[in-house]
Amino acid sequence: MIYYLLALIVLGIDQISKYMIVKNMDVGQSITMIPQFLYVTSIRNKGAAWSILEGQRLFFFIVTFVVLVIVIYYMQKIGRFRPLLGLALAFVLAGTVGNFLDRLFRGEVVDFIHTVFGSYQFPVFNVADSSLFIGVVLIIIYILITEKKEKKNGSFK
Repeated sequence: MIYYLLALIVLGIDQISKYMIVKNMDVGQSITMIPQFLYVTSIRNKGAAWSILEGQRLFFFIVTFVVLVIVIYYMQKIGRFRPLLGLALAFVLAGTVGNFLDRLFRGEVVDFIHTVFGSYQFPVFNVADSSLFIGVVLIIIYILITEKKEKKNGSFK
């Protein structure tokens, strides 16, 4: 199925990019890509977004398993028939597996995309995080479109 292939491609990009960071940069090292905006900064994260729940490895394994079961279920049940939802679930799948593999094999997540907006420094993230974000945004769009169609057709409850 095309959505699993997309997930595999995004997962590959995620894992290759993290491998390159680990092999070629020291932790804390930063390379300027666009001054005052974009940097490649090698950091490690033992928690979730913004390092919350640091050290809760078992919790992350359980959550990952639950998310994967739900995503694969919806991919098989609905996603393969609804392109936008299938696309969204592919991105969620890739991001979930990408960060899971880091936790499983490294004990921590490799983050490296560092953006700055004026004096605000956004937390450093990676391709898997971006994939999760894109997937969630697409799910929200899918829900809003579906809800609008159901209201229009009078089948909204």
